Amino acid sequence: MVSNLLVCPDCGRENQSTSTDSSPETDSQCATCDSTELSFNNFRLSPSTLKALDVMGISEPTPIQVAAMPPLLEGKDVIGQAKTGSGKTLAYALPMVERCEPGAGGVQALVLVPTRELAIQVDDVVQKLAPARKIRSILLYGGRSPTLEQHALARGADIVVGTPGRVLDHMWQGTLRVPNLKMLILDEGDEMLDKGFAPDVEKIISFTPQQRQTVIVSATLPPWVKTMVDRHSRNPVTVRVDSDTESPSQIEHVVYTVDNNRKFDALRSLLDDRENGSVLVFGRTKWGVQKLAQCLEEVGYPVGSLQGNLSQPARERVMAKFRAGRVPILVATNVAARGLDVAGVDLVVNYELPESERLFVHRVGRTGRMGREGVAVTFITPEDMPKWRRMERDLGREFVRKAWGSPRSEGRPQQMQSQNGNSQSSRPQRSGPPQRRRRRNPRTAPQPA
Repeated sequence: MVSNLLVCPDCGRENQSTSTDSSPETDSQCATCDSTELSFNNFRLSPSTLKALDVMGISEPTPIQVAAMPPLLEGKDVIGQAKTGSGKTLAYALPMVERCEPGAGGVQALVLVPTRELAIQVDDVVQKLAPARKIRSILLYGGRSPTLEQHALARGADIVVGTPGRVLDHMWQGTLRVPNLKMLILDEGDEMLDKGFAPDVEKIISFTPQQRQTVIVSATLPPWVKTMVDRHSRNPVTVRVDSDTESPSQIEHVVYTVDNNRKFDALRSLLDDRENGSVLVFGRTKWGVQKLAQCLEEVGYPVGSLQGNLSQPARERVMAKFRAGRVPILVATNVAARGLDVAGVDLVVNYELPESERLFVHRVGRTGRMGREGVAVTFITPEDMPKWRRMERDLGREFVRKAWGSPRSEGRPQQMQSQNGNSQSSRPQRSGPPQRRRRRNPRTAPQPA
């Protein structure tokens, strides 16, 4: 039995619990808290960090930041779970920058993430905070020459953000040493401790000192993760804020049953109803995503694709165009499901079902972020039905299903209707997908294989 520490998500105060769980959780508000207005001044951050936050335009902490930052600043191990888009990156980045000592020498903090895109995104946050405290950070990921990374490491860094494969390569080569490491952060912790990444992560951990602070954050932390966590942490404080596996309440879910040979037309109909927001379409395989994007492009849609076979420069160009709105439709594999924060994604489409309920949560979490509204549409073919029922059981939620095949205006997501002004489109109503002025090819649209 351990002494369980509860951290109030509203005021950050610590309370003792009598629970016998091996990792204390913070699912409730403390009884004495009556504060309704919080700022980052409550955490006694350094003036330089507060100034950096002001430049970033961030004034109020989110619930996960309020709950996680006090134990992190004290150097305690933390398991943080909160819904996608809740501010988890800043929740650990601020304490990490605060705990690093300028000029101390050697790497003091290591952040491991599962994808290159997420590594770039996390590094972008760190780069906005670290220079104010004269802290240097380095970004390490595959798909590019390691030579520049080696030179940067030789010059010295306090914080390293990277993907496991590239980080481990530098450790084997001796270009990255971490004997003085203070903090180890596993972002998207369930993915990092799962079978694909676990061997590399375990090897990386073996290079780090035992007396370190270990931080694990994710939107989903299934029970098996606790077994792995127990091996690498010391009496961690578990912070849960809005941690249900159900997706955020701001997301409207629509599930369509549709025959395989009608999915492409159904997708086109949804895309024709979009307004100015961006759309993220998820496929299952690299080849399938590439083919679907090609088919959409051939009939005139402004679309990009993101999948693992792209070179790193190509991936960065696609993401830059998508973030800027120059390419408002992105077709992607699950590489885009984890952690990516793109403002203005109004619609997520599960064109193909993900492999697990955890990936479903991460996929749909690309919309409705930070309290905004969003729509998540999932297509289910007759062949998908057994898998979908298993996912519903694992999510603990049953979704209403609608049969596809009605006119465009019928059964449209309510939020898409409200974005258009009313439920009836000003364009002529047809029983199938509408004609578009953008179409380059007047013939029947190609169908993805």
